[in-house]
Order: sequence, then C-alpha cells, then structure tokens
Amino acid sequence: MKPRSVLILLTLAATLLAAAPWLRVPLALAQPGAPPPAVPLPPPVPNRSGIDTDALKADVKGSEEAQRQLRADLEAAKGDRGRLNQMLLDTAARTRAVEQQLIDVEGRIAQLDRSAADLGTSLGKRRGVLAQVLAALMRMGREPPPAILMRPDDALDAVRSAILLGALLPELRVEAETLASDLSELSRVRTELASARDSLTSLRTDLDEDSRRLAVLVGERQKRQAEEHPLASADKAQAESVAKATGDVHDLVTRLENEVGPSARAADAAQAVTRPQEPGRPNLTALKDPARLTPAIAFPQAKGLLPLPVAGVTLRNFGAADGVGGTEKGITIATRAGAPVSAPADGWVVYAGPFRSYGQLLIINAGGGYHILVAGMERITVELGQFVLAGEPVGVMGGLSRTVANTVQRGPGGSGASAQNGSTSPVTATGQPQLYVEFRKDGLSIDPTPWWAATDSQKVRG
Repeated sequence: MKPRSVLILLTLAATLLAAAPWLRVPLALAQPGAPPPAVPLPPPVPNRSGIDTDALKADVKGSEEAQRQLRADLEAAKGDRGRLNQMLLDTAARTRAVEQQLIDVEGRIAQLDRSAADLGTSLGKRRGVLAQVLAALMRMGREPPPAILMRPDDALDAVRSAILLGALLPELRVEAETLASDLSELSRVRTELASARDSLTSLRTDLDEDSRRLAVLVGERQKRQAEEHPLASADKAQAESVAKATGDVHDLVTRLENEVGPSARAADAAQAVTRPQEPGRPNLTALKDPARLTPAIAFPQAKGLLPLPVAGVTLRNFGAADGVGGTEKGITIATRAGAPVSAPADGWVVYAGPFRSYGQLLIINAGGGYHILVAGMERITVELGQFVLAGEPVGVMGGLSRTVANTVQRGPGGSGASAQNGSTSPVTATGQPQLYVEFRKDGLSIDPTPWWAATDSQKVRG
C-alpha cells in the first residue's frame, strides 16, 4: 500500500472529524471485541424561542406606519373610483404573488424535511459500522503504522502493515467517503432549511400586512358600492329564493337574469356592450383604465390574458376523469387557508350566495353569452349587479377543505346532483381549501385553459 493512499485517507478522516465532532469515538473502541457505541445523530438546528422585543417593536412601528399610509391613500382616493380600484388591483396582485411564493417555500421545506429525515435514518442504521471506521482512522492518525513512516530499521513491521492496510484500506475508504458525502449533504440540507424558514417568516409578515390592507380596501369599496348602488334586501332575498328552488346552474342563471332586478340589469348591461370579436390582436389600452365600467375587450379576445383567481396548485383540469364516470367541467385549485379570490375577468355579478353542493357560488356575466362560475369560497365580498374588474378581489377562501369538485356531478347541463367520489389527492389530505372555476358559453361548459395567462414559473420553464 502506497504511503500517498494512506495519507489521503487520513486527511479525509481528519476532515470528517473536524466537520462532525459529534461522531468522535474513544480510542478504546479500536480494541478487539469492544462493542460499537451508540453514535448520536447531528443535533437539530436550535429553535430560538425567546421573544425579540426589538424586532417586535419594529414590527408594531412598521404596521402603524403602514396603517397611516393606507389612511392617507384612502383619503386621497375619495371620490376617485379609478384610484381605489388601482389600489385594490395592485394589493390583490401582490398578495397573490406572496401567496404563491409561500406555497413554493412550504413545499420546498417539506421536501428538505424529508431529505433530512432520510439522511438521519441512514446514518442511524450505520452507527456501528461508522463507529468502527472512525475508530480505526483515529487510531491510525494517533499511532501511524510503520508503513506510513517507511522506517528502514523496521522493514518487517512495514511489510506486515502494508499487507494489512492493503486489505482494509479499500473498505475503510469507501465507508469514509460515503460518510463524508452523507454529512456534507445533511449540512447542506440543514443550511437550506434554515434559509427557507427565514424566508417563510418574512413572507408571512408581508402577507399579513397585505391581507390587512386588502381587507380595508375591500371594505371601503363595498361601502361606496352600497352608497352609489344600494341593494334592496328584497332583491337579495328573491335571488336566494330562486337559488333554493332551482337545481340546475343554467336554469339558475336564466331565472336570475329574468326575474331578479340587479341580475337582470347586469345581463342587460352585458348585452349592451357585447361587441363582435375584432380580427388581429386586441387593443389592450382599455385594460389599463381601472375606472372602467364595462369590459375592456370582448371575452373571446381575452385568451392568454386572464389571471388565475387564486394562488395555489391545480388539482384537476378541465376534461379530466371526475371519478364517477364523467369528466371535469372546470378546474380545481388547492389554496392556502384564507387566500383572497379575485375575479378572473371583467363582468357583472349575477349571483353571489349559497347554491346546493357548490357552497358559496359566484356567477359573473362576462358578456357575449359567457359566464364564469367560482365556487368553494367561505365568503363572497361583492354584491348582485356589481361590476368587477379582472384581478379584483371578490371573495375569501376558508380554513377547512371543501372539495367542491368531488361533491358535485357536473353534466353538460350543469346539474347540481350530489355524487360520491372516493378519490383523495395529497393536497386534499392536508386540509387545504379548494376553489372550483368553470367557464360557460350559452350554458355549456368550455375549456378555460386558453384564457389563462402564463405564470412566472411557466414563463421560466418556457
């Protein structure tokens, strides 16, 4: 065995022991018959449970400053619908972006936790072997064999040592390199975990601030809506009565737009602005006007432009098997608890309330015979007849899972009959709420995929 190989192995052992002092073992372990010790696993990243009063004071001060700025913004936006809408759109977009980042970071943390657990299990299973390997390496480092020093007056011992090392070193080297690789990976995972958790804390702080701001802006918007277009309690009661007496979404829309005042006026407004699809690319200038009271462009021309109504993970797509012999008529998105929901497109609210298995159902008339159904929210924050912009907040998700797509069988006619579906997705099992979105043209479900704008991650993937 060449001295250089032995020196390389000893250097590797020294590196291991310097990087992982928790694996050091007594020299006595090298003695024959000595039982392998229980080598402890790496200590967990310390959990700082103490309260940082300076940080807390800074957070309170920052929150107070944000509230003062919001009050100033609202004061400046008095009587200016466009300015209020722009604040709503900007805050909603920022909240969606932070929500998506949180989902990505939480997913990454779960993955890193699994990796750390797997590495810990692997190291735990090899405690005995690792203890013996490290003990041998330590003994070689403290009492180098003659073969290493190559003393000419000890030729016989050098030959014997060379024979023994030649048999043992390859196996020791493999075990030492495997250990070094596992420890290096574990260190990297724990460093990345700490960084991801710091990022998660920062994102949650940003989300809390944006959520408070959004709630105030939505409240101000609805206050102005009630002042300018008050909704009679009789109209709301009539809409709920129609919903209770109707078992089909298509029939619900037809009756609402014929029998309920605000819904009928919304349908008339949508019909009045319905315009033929213009050839070529649409003029997107109107989309920049937050004070608009009619859709900026015809709905068919909005393909590739509409934002998803909520940040999350798509569980089921249009046309996929629904588990009961049919196909999905919309898409289902798993979201974070309490996530804000935005309108997918410009349009008028023709229904906002409970409807059979859909739970809280929002129906938007986008003009040209197109309707958008959004279900699964805990709370809807818009009223009948209200005009909403694409990206404007219209509802809030709940804190518990509501699997709308699994409880409603949607045939071409949109029947609301209950159905059982035993399928369970990994996301559903975590209790995350789910949002169901469906596009309809003249009462028939259509694939919404062509309308969605590409997300940032999709743009990166190309």
